[in-house]
Amino acid sequence: MKGNLTSLIVTTIIVLIVVLIGFIAGRSKESRSSVEEWSVGGRRLGALFVWFLIGADIYTAYTFLGLTSSAFKGGSIAFFATPYVVLAYPLAYFFLPKIWKVASVHKFTTLADYIKGRFDSRLFSVLIAIDGVLMLIPYIDLQLSGIEDTLRVAGTGYINITFVVIVSFLLVAFYTFFSGIKAPTYTAILKDILVWVIMLYMVVSIPMIHFGSWGSMINTAVDKAPTMLTLPTSGPKGMLWFSTAALVSAVALFMWPHTVTGTFSSKSGESLRKNAIVLPFYNIVLMLVTFLGITAFLVIPAGTDPRFAFLELIRMSYGGTMQGLAYSTIALASLVPCSIMAIGASSLFANNIYRDVINPKASPSRMINVTRYMVFVVIGLALLFGLLFPSALISLQLMGVSGTAQVFPAVVFSLYWRNLSKEAAFAGFIAGTAVVAFLYATQQSFGAYEGFWGIVVNILVLIILNPFFTKHAKGRTNGVIETLFGNKG
Repeated sequence: MKGNLTSLIVTTIIVLIVVLIGFIAGRSKESRSSVEEWSVGGRRLGALFVWFLIGADIYTAYTFLGLTSSAFKGGSIAFFATPYVVLAYPLAYFFLPKIWKVASVHKFTTLADYIKGRFDSRLFSVLIAIDGVLMLIPYIDLQLSGIEDTLRVAGTGYINITFVVIVSFLLVAFYTFFSGIKAPTYTAILKDILVWVIMLYMVVSIPMIHFGSWGSMINTAVDKAPTMLTLPTSGPKGMLWFSTAALVSAVALFMWPHTVTGTFSSKSGESLRKNAIVLPFYNIVLMLVTFLGITAFLVIPAGTDPRFAFLELIRMSYGGTMQGLAYSTIALASLVPCSIMAIGASSLFANNIYRDVINPKASPSRMINVTRYMVFVVIGLALLFGLLFPSALISLQLMGVSGTAQVFPAVVFSLYWRNLSKEAAFAGFIAGTAVVAFLYATQQSFGAYEGFWGIVVNILVLIILNPFFTKHAKGRTNGVIETLFGNKG
C-alpha cells in the first residue's frame, strides 16, 4: 500500500526542525568542555526541563506502538504499564534525591560510578556498565523499529525506507555528538508538547470518528470482544504476569542508564521530588492511548500485523496533514529517546570500561572525546543489529527490563543500609542476572515476569550472605559512605 505524500512531507519537516534545534542547542563550546557538561549538562537543569527530559526518556515510540500492539493482540493485559509507572514514582520520590546528592558531591555520571564508589569495587562497576550497555542496545533498536514502521506507513512508494532510517539515526548521532545532553533536553520539549496535544486529540477523536463516542466504542467492545476488556485468569500472561510485570518494570525504570542520565542532570534533589509528583500525569496519555489498541482491533481489517495496528488506525482515521502530525510525534518519540540512550551507553563505556579498565590514566580531554565518539559506535551497533535481527528486538528488550531490574537491590538498598557488604550485593546481582538468563533461555517463567524471579533470588542471596560479611562492611568507609551516613562506623 502506497503512503500519503502530504503526511510524509509534514513528518519530514517537523523532524528536520527538531534535528536543527538539536544542533542549535549545542552551539556553545561549554556543552563539549567536559564529560560532566556533555553527559549531564553540568547538573543545572531545573524541574521543568527535567520533567521534559525524563518524560522523553520514559515515553518513547515503543511505549505507544508497543502498548497499542499489545492491546490489539491481548486486550487489557497491555494496561500493566499503567500501574508500573504508578509504582515507580513513589519509589523515585525517596531514593532519587539521595543518589543525586551522592552523584553531585562525587561527580558521578553513571550508576556504575556510584557502585564503584560505594563498594570500592571496580569489577562490580564494570559488570554494571556492561549490563547497562548490553541492555540498552535492543532498546535503541526498538526506537529504530518505531521510526522504520512509521516511515513504512507514511512513505512507502516515495522513499527508500531503510536509507531514510539510517540517515535519521545518523543525524541523531551527529547532533548528540555535537550538543550532548542539551540536544535531547531541548528537542524533548517539542516532542513532549506534541505527545500531549496530538495524542490527546487522537484519543478523543478516533472513537468519535468510528463509533460516535467513547461510550459507543466501549459498548461495541463489550458486545464483540468482551475478553479484550478483562484480564485472563490463566495462561502464560494472566494475573500473576500482569502484577509481576508491573512490579519489575517499576523497579527497573530508574535503573536504566538513560533515565539515570536525566536524573543526574537535575540541579537539585528537590527538582527530582517535584518530578516524582508530577510525572505520573503522563499516565493520562499512556492509559488512554492503550485503549486505542482495542479500538484498532474493532476497526482495522483482520490479519493486520499488530506492530502496525496504531499506525494503520491513524491512516484510516485522518487526512494527510493530521497523519503527518501523528507520524512525526511517533518519529520524535523514537529519535529523542535514542539520543538520551546513546549518551547513557556512551558514558558507561567511557567512564566505567575505558577509563577504569583500558586506560586508567586517560586525560579529561581524552575522556570527553572517547565519550562523544562512542555515540557513533552505540548507534551504529544498534542500527546493524536492528537491521540484521529485527525479530529479536522485543524479546531482547523485555529481557533488558528484567536484567536492568537486577541493579536495583545493590543501588537502592545501599543508599539506606550502611552495612550492606559488596560481597552480598555482588552475589545477589550475579544470581539474579543468572536466573533471568536461564528463564529466558528455557522459556519457562511459571506464569510470572522473568525478572520477578530474578529479583526474588537477588534479594534472598543478598540477605542470606550479608551476615557473613557484616564485620568487614562495618569497618569499611569511603567518601560515598560518609556522604550517605556521616563518619560513624
